Amino acid sequence: MSASNRAVPFGRLLSRLESLSRLAAWVGGALTLACVFLISFDVLARKFFSVTVGGSDEISGYVFAISTSWSLALVLLQRGNVRVDVLYQHLPARLAALLDWLSIVALGIFIGFLTYHASSVAQTSWERHAAANTPLATPLWIPQGLWVLGLAWMCVVLALLLIPTTIALVTGDSASVRELCGVRSAQEEAEEEASTGERLVRGEAQ
Repeated sequence: MSASNRAVPFGRLLSRLESLSRLAAWVGGALTLACVFLISFDVLARKFFSVTVGGSDEISGYVFAISTSWSLALVLLQRGNVRVDVLYQHLPARLAALLDWLSIVALGIFIGFLTYHASSVAQTSWERHAAANTPLATPLWIPQGLWVLGLAWMCVVLALLLIPTTIALVTGDSASVRELCGVRSAQEEAEEEASTGERLVRGEAQ
C-alpha cells in the first residue's frame, strides 16, 4: 500500500518521500541496466573483435553498491524488508505494534552507524585523493560519495517515518503502526500482485 493511501498523520509527507525514493530507485535501476549493456558489449567485443572497453567489471561494482543504497528507502516505505513472521502473525496487535516500532528503531541505529562510517571513508578518500588501483584510476570519493548519498537518504526517511510511527504507538493506534512499518500480510501481497497484473494486462490491451 502506498504512503498516499495511509490514513495516518504526515500522510502527505510520506507520499512525497515515497515519490522521491521511487525516483532514486529508478535511477539506480537505470544505472544497473546501463552496466548490463556495457558488460554485454565488452564481452561481444572481446569475442568477435579481440578488443575490450576496459573497466566494465569495476564500474559494475560501483553501480551495484550505489543502486542498492538508493533503493533502500523505497523498500522501507513499501514494507519490503524481509522479516521472520512465524510468531509475529499470532501476536496481539499492541505487542506486534511495539515490535514493529522496535524494528524501525533498530534499523535506524544500524543504518546510522553504517552511514557515519561510510561517510568517514568517503571523506578520507577525498582528503587523500585516493584512486582505485585499476587502469581507470577512479577517484574513490565519487562512487563512495554516491553510495553514502543513498545511505543518508535512508537515514532521513527512517527519521521522518519514525515520527508518525511513534505517535501512532503512543496513542494506541496499532493499525497505523502496522500500516506504516509492519510485516505485509499475504492478502496485501496478493492484492499488490493482482494490481500489478491488472496494469500489465491493461497496458498490453492498449
